[in-house]
Amino acid sequence: MNGGRAPAAGEPLLLGVRHHGPGSARAVRAALEAVRPRVVLIEGPPEADPLVPLAADEAMRPPVALLAHAVDEPGRSAFWPLAAFSPEWVALRWALRHGVPARFIDLPASHTLAWERDGDERDGGAEAGAERDAVDDDVRIDPLGVLAGTAGYDDAERWWEDVVEHRGAGKGDALAPFTALEEAMTALRETYGGGHERDLIREAHMRLRIREAQREAGDGVAVVCGAWHVPALRRRTGVTADRALLKGLPRIKTDMTWVPWTHRRLSRAGGYGAGIDSPGWYAHLFAAPDRPVERWLIKVAGLLRAEDRTVSPGHVIEAVRLAETLAALRGRPLPGLGEATDAVRAVMCEGSDVPLALVRDRLVVDDVLGDVPDSAPAVPLQRDLERTQRRLRLKPEAAERELDLDLRRETDAGRSRLLHRLRLLGIAWGRPAASRGGTGTFRETWRLRWEPELAVRTAEAGMWGTTVLAAATAKAEADAVAARGLADVTGLAEHCLLAALPEALPTVMRVLADRAALDTDVAHLAQALPALVRSLRYGDVRGTDTAALAGVAAGLAERVFVGLPPACTGLDADAAEEMRRRVDAVHGALGLLGDAPAARDGGLRARWRSVLRTLSARDTVPGVLRGRAVRLLLDEGELAQDEAARLMGLVLSPGTPPADAAAWIEGFVGGSGGGLLLVHDERLFGLVDRWLTAVPAETFTDVLPLLRRTFSAYEPGVRRTLGELVRRGPGGPGRTDAFTAGAPGFGPGVDAARADAVLPVLRLLLGPDADEETHGERAEVRR
Repeated sequence: MNGGRAPAAGEPLLLGVRHHGPGSARAVRAALEAVRPRVVLIEGPPEADPLVPLAADEAMRPPVALLAHAVDEPGRSAFWPLAAFSPEWVALRWALRHGVPARFIDLPASHTLAWERDGDERDGGAEAGAERDAVDDDVRIDPLGVLAGTAGYDDAERWWEDVVEHRGAGKGDALAPFTALEEAMTALRETYGGGHERDLIREAHMRLRIREAQREAGDGVAVVCGAWHVPALRRRTGVTADRALLKGLPRIKTDMTWVPWTHRRLSRAGGYGAGIDSPGWYAHLFAAPDRPVERWLIKVAGLLRAEDRTVSPGHVIEAVRLAETLAALRGRPLPGLGEATDAVRAVMCEGSDVPLALVRDRLVVDDVLGDVPDSAPAVPLQRDLERTQRRLRLKPEAAERELDLDLRRETDAGRSRLLHRLRLLGIAWGRPAASRGGTGTFRETWRLRWEPELAVRTAEAGMWGTTVLAAATAKAEADAVAARGLADVTGLAEHCLLAALPEALPTVMRVLADRAALDTDVAHLAQALPALVRSLRYGDVRGTDTAALAGVAAGLAERVFVGLPPACTGLDADAAEEMRRRVDAVHGALGLLGDAPAARDGGLRARWRSVLRTLSARDTVPGVLRGRAVRLLLDEGELAQDEAARLMGLVLSPGTPPADAAAWIEGFVGGSGGGLLLVHDERLFGLVDRWLTAVPAETFTDVLPLLRRTFSAYEPGVRRTLGELVRRGPGGPGRTDAFTAGAPGFGPGVDAARADAVLPVLRLLLGPDADEETHGERAEVRR
């Protein structure tokens, strides 16, 4: 790359780049220092010109992105991401540092977003379409792939590294790389054409903006744009022809601002197609003053040591030697990421790809999250969210992290309310996760990760209100009115309590009462009840008045009791399995509802047990439901072992079809925890064991598929333990003789004193507040 061509008199300095290329960024910086233009023009939306001064703010930390969204449709948006190693960002910062005007010259975002709305051809949707891929996002060919293939490379990334990224900054003619790229792109456009129609329109707009700048600054104009566009911008065309291409373009009103971005979103692996596989590596190449491979391998060693892997300075030295040797063998001027990765795998990871995956995630891709100053334009909702995040000390981060909350603490309760309100607004910053710190309702666990597109969701949610509380309240009320099913409304009531939206509850409760009164489908009622009961429990924890909710829940339960037996008659296998899941959910919900004011007389639980008895004895009910009803009654202590054995004997008699018998067994021991129940409750194990050993050989073949489906759902450890119990047999070593009636140690009642003996241990495990959480669960411990 020698013999760079300086611009002729009257011509602008055209610097064709690869977007997000650190080699291009270094070359742009060297060219601008050498030429010292009076105006810098950059490929990007002109609506961002008023935002240019913010790039000089100390609080502006890339990666960042320009976000444009339609005023009337905030969800219709486009991003223009910039990293520290993006040539456009380097040009922008150079202009601000030297007091030179910087302007954007691409097609306005108002046209870009209108184009999408009107259905014209775009690549990747409203948000992804404006994110630039490699040299350009609109060409039908891959320019880098063609050039790499011509040079004998099978990997465009590796070719780019060899010819550009490994070229030292400031070495030789500063304009040489741009001259070479322009010649290559000119040849490609002559061979393959000028790209999409949209390319021609964008380039016409760029030429008009360049002419405006030339009238102001004469020859002192520098243009930083994708290398694909340079031949078109160099070509002389008439003003009239360019304006004709732009005439009649659709337009919509847009707003624009800066938003934080992440390296992960610059990666193809992140799903956004911004054009680079390894943003973390490119950031390192751009920032390293010298010896980039050695510095990279030191970073890798530090990461692996932090993960308790044995990596010494000797490993680093050997890895550097191996990377250099691999580069020489492969005919490369310097080691690249491929050679460094192979060296790390061989020397530091002992040939394993497992720690190498960590290196790729943490370093090669990286989770860096940029930042923008508070002075950047934002909708009021965004400002309120930022204030709330600071007050609750809940900082957005690009890396996923787990957050454990104790809702008895005011700060944690505030964090919970914020995250639930954001979920109602469609801003999925956090996802609820299974708690490892406890199972009480006082605890919550969240997985948090801030994604750049959440800025769009926040702008979109701004239509509901100027604060998070007001917006979530208005959104909940609107969702309640628009809800299609009863379960949707009960779920919304649960969300309102979790998010502490007292002003939305009256509307939600009114809609809930109306829908519950009109809905006669028992399946819908059974599906809605669990969420309603959970709402009562969460309301108790948060000190919310849920008396009206308890009344609706009790009424809903009564209607389920009346309608469930007829609804369970004549179901096919799939419908019966679905109804079994709903019966389980109702059973669990009633266990919680038993403590509610509307049900403290115990009447609801007693009536539910009566419903279960009806289901267990009705021949027209599918076997899976009858078996499940017997299992639930046995778990509740409402059915003696002898009675359960009698019912099982009836259903497994020779006159019962084998498929129905196997379905009964599936309902009896299937479902969540069924395998562990068989392991730990030898009464159940004995019942099933006696039936299996008595099934005739010819019948066993017929029921085997259903049995296999039941037992194959158990975890491997459970299946192994069950096999051991069967192998030992009744009375075998390590096994009590619990397969016969009146087995020692299994009395007819519950020994309350023995059950209470575990409570001091539970207090030690759960902490000083254990009584609050265990008081309501003492009966379960005894059971």
